Amino acid sequence: MSAPETDPPITGGTQSAGAHQGGGADPHGAARAPLSRPQAFVRALRPKQWSKNLFVFAGLIFAGEMRNIEAVGLTLAAFACFCALSSAVYLVNDVADRERDRLHPRKRFRPIASGDLPVGAALMAFAVLSAGGIAAAAFIGWKFALIAAGYWLLMLAYTFVLKHEVILDVFAIAAGFVLRALAGAVAIDVKISSWLIICTTFAALFLALSKRRAELATIGDNNYEQRRSLEHYSIGFIDQMISVVTAATLVCYMLYTAQSETAMRHSGLMFTIPFVLYGIFRYLYLVYRKEQGETPEQMIVEDRPLLVNLLLWAALSALIMWRT
Repeated sequence: MSAPETDPPITGGTQSAGAHQGGGADPHGAARAPLSRPQAFVRALRPKQWSKNLFVFAGLIFAGEMRNIEAVGLTLAAFACFCALSSAVYLVNDVADRERDRLHPRKRFRPIASGDLPVGAALMAFAVLSAGGIAAAAFIGWKFALIAAGYWLLMLAYTFVLKHEVILDVFAIAAGFVLRALAGAVAIDVKISSWLIICTTFAALFLALSKRRAELATIGDNNYEQRRSLEHYSIGFIDQMISVVTAATLVCYMLYTAQSETAMRHSGLMFTIPFVLYGIFRYLYLVYRKEQGETPEQMIVEDRPLLVNLLLWAALSALIMWRT
């Protein structure tokens, strides 16, 4: 949730991010032109991070319901609800972190930290998106609405408390992904597989720990000012946890494709294992050798081999579930 946005282009503007928001000079000395209000609002919603909400499609794909038009429609509605709720939390997160964000080499360009989007407008949008997202979730179903509300509350707790607590911070991030996957299954009323929960949990922990490692490695001397929990981490400690989670993710996925009820009906799922192996190894290469990982959604989109591999895995999985 708190992954930083990418740097907007540095233009020939004469106003620094800090000066524009009225809080003095930008500590990093970069100048850029201010955003218009609509541009600032759209950027504050972090639409690039909506890709995380694609986890709600897991139930649709692995329950083999892609040909069910009603199920597809409900899943799309569930995706939209989570986009609204996640954007609402991003707004309140950026309001709460605006002072710390101004010290960060990239986060200082966020619309609220830079002053392009006033705090009052951000809080109003937070209220509207939160109420609208929960109300829309209720139309999908009361069970779905409960999970969506639970996700919203968890992310608020993460914003104000959990992201500063060592280990609990990565568990909170992982729980957010699991709730997305569960919500997608509940929305179309399909059985929630224990394999879905286990695989999603380990995959989410893998992403969260890789993100923390990148933050610790790249933020620099003021990393504790950015996130207090980083004070309790070290590169070696995170590497040990990544090793454990990586092995668990691979083993669980392999067992899922071989021994789960879904695998019994769709034996071809085992052919997706090489794509998962490559995807994880490529991701580790980018984290360890290219020092990326702080923004997973950006890395997946911008690294062509990783993106192509992900699309091939999704296409093959859908084809296997569709035809068998």
